[in-house]
Amino acid sequence: MEKWWGWGSEEDQPPAEMGVAAREHLGFDPVEPESPARVEDLALRAPRIEPPPALSAICSVDARDRAAHSYGKAYRDIVRAFRGRIDNPVDAVARPRSEAEVEQVLDWCATAGAAAIPYGGGTSVVGGLEPRGLDAAVSVDLGALDRVLEVDRESLAARVQAGVRGPALADQLREHALTLRHYPQSWEFSTLGGWVATRAGGHYATGATHIDDLVESVRAITPAGLWESRRLPGSGAGPSPDRMLIGSEGILGVITEAWIRVQRPPEFRASAGVQFGDFGDGARAVRALAQSGLQPSNCRLLDSGEATITGAAAGRSLLVLGFESADHPLGPWIERALELCRDHGGEVTDGPSLRGPGEGSGGDTWRSVFLQAPYLRDTLIAFGVLVDTFETAITWDRFDAFVADVRERAETAVREVCGAGRVTCRLTHAYPDGAAPYFTVYAPARRGSEVEQWDEVKAAASDALIAAGGTITHHHAVGRDHRPWYDRQRPDPFADALRAAKRAVDPAGILNPGVLIDP
Repeated sequence: MEKWWGWGSEEDQPPAEMGVAAREHLGFDPVEPESPARVEDLALRAPRIEPPPALSAICSVDARDRAAHSYGKAYRDIVRAFRGRIDNPVDAVARPRSEAEVEQVLDWCATAGAAAIPYGGGTSVVGGLEPRGLDAAVSVDLGALDRVLEVDRESLAARVQAGVRGPALADQLREHALTLRHYPQSWEFSTLGGWVATRAGGHYATGATHIDDLVESVRAITPAGLWESRRLPGSGAGPSPDRMLIGSEGILGVITEAWIRVQRPPEFRASAGVQFGDFGDGARAVRALAQSGLQPSNCRLLDSGEATITGAAAGRSLLVLGFESADHPLGPWIERALELCRDHGGEVTDGPSLRGPGEGSGGDTWRSVFLQAPYLRDTLIAFGVLVDTFETAITWDRFDAFVADVRERAETAVREVCGAGRVTCRLTHAYPDGAAPYFTVYAPARRGSEVEQWDEVKAAASDALIAAGGTITHHHAVGRDHRPWYDRQRPDPFADALRAAKRAVDPAGILNPGVLIDP
C-alpha cells in the first residue's frame, strides 16, 4: 500500500542507514530518527459537506483518503503529514469512473458551494492540491480513468484517459510497440492529466522537453460544458484551445482525455560521461550542444557539489550525455558531441557507449538513481534533514551572472535560517537560447520548525529568481506556493484575460480556487 504521508510504499522506503550516512556526508551532527504519525491517530476536521446518495458509491470521507488527498509531495507537505499535521483536509474524495460522473461531481460541488480540486497522482510540489482557506473542498481523483482508448499507428498518436500513471501508460503502449518517452521524476506515480495540467517537463533534455510538445488535442469537462479541441498536427486558427488547457492547473476544467504523439521505442543508444573542472565550462559545452542541432536526449550537467553528494564524480562537474533513436546508429552524433565537450575543457571519463537493438542503455543507471531520489527524501526527513529544490530558466547571455547570484542569495538564506547547509545546481534542460538551472538545498532542520525554515529559504530564492530575470518555475508549475512570484512575472492584462476566461467556463469559481488567479 502507498504511504498516505510520503512517497511510494513503505516497502520501498530506503533503510535508516542511508539517513545516518547522509547526515555524516553532509557534515551534520548525528540525530535520532523520528517515526511518521499513524493515520489512526490523525485528528481531522469533520467533513463540512456530505456526498449526495447518487454519488455515494464513488465518494469517500475516510480519514486516510482525505489525508492522502490534502497534500502533494513538496517538502513542506511531506514534513507536515509526517507529523500528522493536516492543516486543510479535503472534505471528501470523489473517484469518478466516467465523464458523466465527473459532470455529476462538479454539479454537486457547485450546489454545495465546494471547491473541486482535480487530482492525478498527488505529486504536486507547489501546493497545487491543498485546499487552503476554502469553505469546503472535494478532491476529484481521476485514477479510474486510466486506459489507452485508441491508437493511430499511421499518425503515431494515441487517445488516452487522463488518470493513467506513467508505468501503466508505458505498458499499454508497449502492446502496440509504441512509447511516449516522457519521464518526469514523478513518472512512477504522476498521470497524463497531471502532466498536461502542469506543463510537466520530461525525459528529453533538448527538443521535445515538455508535455506541450507531445499533445495533439485535449478534452476537458467544465461547469459550462465540454471543452474539446480538434485533433490536428498543427493549426494557425487563433489562440490554441490546447495551449490554454496545458498549464491551466485545473482552474478551467477537469482534463479527462488527450490525444498524444507517440513514437517507436528507441533501438539505438549512445551515452558518455564528461567531467569538467569548472561548472561554467560545462555550461558552455551544454550551450554548444544545444545550438549544434544534435539534440541529445540526455544532457544533464551536475555541479561539483551535486556530483559529489550523489557519488557520480568527486569534486568535479559531470555532464551526463545521451542520444537515442528508433531509426539509426548514433556513433557520429556522440562523437561530434564529445568533440564539442573537449573544445570546452571536458574530459571523457565514461564511454562513449554505443548500444544497438536489444541492448541496455548506459543512461539506465542514472535514470534509476534519479527516480529513487523522492524515496530517499522521506528517510532524510525522518533524520532531520531539510531537503528540497527550486528550478528556473534563463537565457545564455545572462546565465553565468544569474546562477552565481541565485546561488549566493540562496546559500546566504540557508546559513542565516538553518545555520549550515549546501546549495547545489544542475542543468536539467537545454535550449538554443538558454537552460534550466535546478537547485537543491540540504540543511539541518529544526524539528517542529521545518516548514517555517523552508518557507524563509524558498522566499529568498524565489525573490532572487524574479529579481534576476528568471522564471519562478520551468516545469514544477505554479500552484499556491509560487503564486506571489507568478503574480509578479505575468503581464497584468494577461491576468485579467485569464480571469475572464475562468468566469466564462467556471462561473461559480469552484475549480481549484487560489491556483494561478484568485476566484
